Amino acid sequence: MSSDRSIAFVASGQIPPSAPPANLTGPIGWVRENLFDGILNSILTLASIAIIVMVVPPIIDWAFLKGVWNAGSLGECREIVVATHGEGASGACWAVIHERIYQFLFGFYPPELYWRPILAFMLLFVAIAPVLFSSAPRQMLWFSLAYPLIAFFLIWGGSIWGTLLFLAGPVVGYLVGFRAGRFAYGDNFIVGAAVTVLATVLWWLFAVTPIADALTSTIGFVGFEPVESDRLGGFLLSITIGVIGISGSLPIGIVLALGRQSSMFAIKTMCVVFIEFIRGVPLITLLFVASVLLNYFLPPGTSFDLVLRVVIMVTLFASAYMAEVIRGGLAALPSGQYEAADALGLNYWQATRLIIMPQALKVAIPGIVSNFIGLFKDTTLVSVIGLLDPVGLLNPIRADSAWNGILWELYMFVALFFWVFCFSMSRYSMYLEKKLKTDR
Repeated sequence: MSSDRSIAFVASGQIPPSAPPANLTGPIGWVRENLFDGILNSILTLASIAIIVMVVPPIIDWAFLKGVWNAGSLGECREIVVATHGEGASGACWAVIHERIYQFLFGFYPPELYWRPILAFMLLFVAIAPVLFSSAPRQMLWFSLAYPLIAFFLIWGGSIWGTLLFLAGPVVGYLVGFRAGRFAYGDNFIVGAAVTVLATVLWWLFAVTPIADALTSTIGFVGFEPVESDRLGGFLLSITIGVIGISGSLPIGIVLALGRQSSMFAIKTMCVVFIEFIRGVPLITLLFVASVLLNYFLPPGTSFDLVLRVVIMVTLFASAYMAEVIRGGLAALPSGQYEAADALGLNYWQATRLIIMPQALKVAIPGIVSNFIGLFKDTTLVSVIGLLDPVGLLNPIRADSAWNGILWELYMFVALFFWVFCFSMSRYSMYLEKKLKTDR
């Protein structure tokens, strides 16, 4: 029997892979997978496209193609639209935004001093950079700690002596609580911390003002021109209240959450009472308390700035909700994490700082950012107590005879402002979740 040895039964090389089907890759594959994957998804996609086609083009035509940016009144806007696009045409009158843009941004802040809030806003990004991004130098955290007083000094002005003496408060408290106090109670950390806080608060309440007045009369006034709080308004007021409330509610919320889980009856009771009381009262009620009732509890002749009162109430309100969000993160941790910290010989504060709290905060990121977004949007409620935030400015603008009758353009502009800030916080939340995702 003859055999044909020219036939190879074993491949001499690897067979190259075949290209995937054209309808499963590229744009066609993406459309098929995400838009037309099944009968139901195809119907929903076609219905969505139909709604977009019906809604979006008229909005673009009204807002941009027929919009007017330069006019002196609403009537002039309408005349320009009719003259340009014919009888019966209607378009947005963005001229009101163009004319009142500085009022929207700064309220009634003195125009010659606009550079001060602008500088404070620019420094805000420098201050939050080391907090939000680990790539920023850690030394910048010192500036982040000092930024609140720098921003206060820039926006409200006043003498620099008061700001410097306020900064000296924690130093005085530390010297009294942990240095001089060692002769009285030894190295007890809890007692030292309590004395430090008490000494700092007493310094702020009773020493800052008289010493600052003495330095002003002796050396002279050094600082910026003071600006009253009733001159603040617009986006400047919303950002000020929002940033202070957000930055203050997180640490206070952490303390309240830990206090609510404490085994010490007095501390746990105080935290529970505070959280449940604040969560059971509407924010608008607390704002009325800050606006009207709070002065009745102060000594006669005491002047307590309205914006400061509102900031305190908003921060405390947000802190109660933040405490519950963080408590949810603490409850989500398995008991093994606490047991592992005990096995390593860590005390309560070390275990909380190094093991428990980082994991709890990571779990609670969506709730924390959601709380921040809600707080920032709730700053519009200050308009009910007479503060002219962006929403509070709408009625005075519409009361002007030149712009009487305008509505949609103003609300759309304010909504766009809040959407930009809230969407930015949401996107950062997603970035942080992805960065801290250690389960894979």
